Amino acid sequence: MYNQHKILRVLQLISLLKATPAKSIRHLSEVLNSTERTIYRYVDLLEELGFQISRTGVNHLYIDRTDASGEMSFSAEESNLLRQLLLTTGKKSKLRDSILRKLAVHSEEHLHADHLLKAHLSKIIEQLSTAIQAGKQVTLKKYHSVNSNIISDRLVEPICFTDNYQSLAAYEIKTGKNKYFNIERISAIAITNRSFAHTVKHKFAKPDVFGFSLADEQYKVDVLMSMRVSVLLKEEYPMTASLIRREGKTDRYHFKATVNDLKPVSRFVLGFPEEITVLGSAAFKRYLEECVGRLIKNRG
Repeated sequence: MYNQHKILRVLQLISLLKATPAKSIRHLSEVLNSTERTIYRYVDLLEELGFQISRTGVNHLYIDRTDASGEMSFSAEESNLLRQLLLTTGKKSKLRDSILRKLAVHSEEHLHADHLLKAHLSKIIEQLSTAIQAGKQVTLKKYHSVNSNIISDRLVEPICFTDNYQSLAAYEIKTGKNKYFNIERISAIAITNRSFAHTVKHKFAKPDVFGFSLADEQYKVDVLMSMRVSVLLKEEYPMTASLIRREGKTDRYHFKATVNDLKPVSRFVLGFPEEITVLGSAAFKRYLEECVGRLIKNRG
């Protein structure tokens, strides 16, 4: 039984490392309920087995989405285009069905499906789906908040899942707010006997590129950064990738977005003061100045 448990942990680790973004050893140990030392041993084992474990500048780990043959998988957009072409111009081809099956395997959609196959996450998703259909409040056990860096239980009314089951949109009873909860940071689910009591307050809006739900106020962010920082931004917040553009033929990269909360982008920008130029907005500049002011005051 112990060996089976160990194998399951290693398989879960592989799935976690394949899913973006890259993850710290601490986060992996919390999700897998193991010690950091054990995670290091598992990583060494994977490398011995031939897995290419890559590391970001902040020592977060990930497995590159290149398969053993060195061929890159199709993106979801590429797969959809190929599938549409096959279903139209390739209708009479005897190879059509074979190619369609392979597309389902060698694509990012299959990699996202792996997310659902992880034992602990699939169970959580199944329980949440049951609660949503039954209209029951649930407790998210030992949820790890990246914002507050606090692990606590959260009583919520689940609304729906975001794309690829990455997050749960839910109404949190204590704060009276609609929030997004990362599925990977939920340790367990407890479905209560209490039915929804705040349905009229349920709201769902697609989160911004930093994963924050729609707030009372939105903010414009406009910055220039070095290539190194642009890569780190995409690794830490993959949804920002589509909004990062190279500035002409220079080595500077432009990031412009509308966000629901300034905290995550401010923390990132303040980490690279020599490689980022803040162009706007005025509200974002004021917020950064306030953050720096608090840092100086705290040091005094």
